[in-house]
Amino acid sequence: MNEDIKKNIVKNWFKILQNVICRDIEEIENKKNIFKSKSWLRGKSKNEGGGEFRIYENGKVFDKVGVNFSEVYGTFSKKFKNKIPGTNKSPKFWASGISVVMHMKNPNVPAMHFNTRYIYTSHGWFGGGMDITPSKKDIVLKKWYHEELKQMCDQHNKKYYKSYKKWCDDYFYLPHRKEMRGIGGIFFDYKKKNWEKDFSFVRDVGITFKNIYRQIILKKHKVKWNKKDKETQYIKRGRYVEFNLLYDRGTKFGLQTGGNVEGILMSLPPLAKWK
Repeated sequence: MNEDIKKNIVKNWFKILQNVICRDIEEIENKKNIFKSKSWLRGKSKNEGGGEFRIYENGKVFDKVGVNFSEVYGTFSKKFKNKIPGTNKSPKFWASGISVVMHMKNPNVPAMHFNTRYIYTSHGWFGGGMDITPSKKDIVLKKWYHEELKQMCDQHNKKYYKSYKKWCDDYFYLPHRKEMRGIGGIFFDYKKKNWEKDFSFVRDVGITFKNIYRQIILKKHKVKWNKKDKETQYIKRGRYVEFNLLYDRGTKFGLQTGGNVEGILMSLPPLAKWK
């Protein structure tokens, strides 16, 4: 299949998923047209792609949720290109993706993050994953959540779950705190062996994320909470901020390739605290 066709198929899926998730969030909030949308263009000449990020804040269920789509292309800087596979032949790149971050009103509902992407240099590959960050320990939630992920992964390859779970645990780790950001999930990168199979997996990751966040929210968003619970949530959000600003590769990639700063930093919570 022609590479341009692959790019169009992938970016259209990411855009469709953005629309589906936003409509689903509006249904959960029981309100229409709640998102503030902003389109942006990349590069000084504004002809190197761009994207659209949508943000909703201060809802009944969501404190803040961002759903970001992007399609960017251009040339890597000399400093940055050495860090990206396939740039030894050419510094040019194309990348598209969707990212979602949810910070919830109710501290009983975990913060949730998801992203999938396709990057092309001299060859193309998929990456992405999802993870959730509860404010308090919830063994039942953790067990159910990981069973859902394993079931989805096993439909594609019996080795995926164990490998991608470990990758996630290692990735979403704060060395200076000596702790994980949350209860993990799956994380993968550089998937390039079979485009059709890899794209099928990436689509299922997106659909599974939608099913997971919906079930968690509908089950927990009306559970009673108090001021102490909210303070615990704010402290946990502080850890979230530390990881995203210090370690997250997506944040670094976006900023170093001239992405929209507001869209890239949409993952940060509206309010966080530190002790």
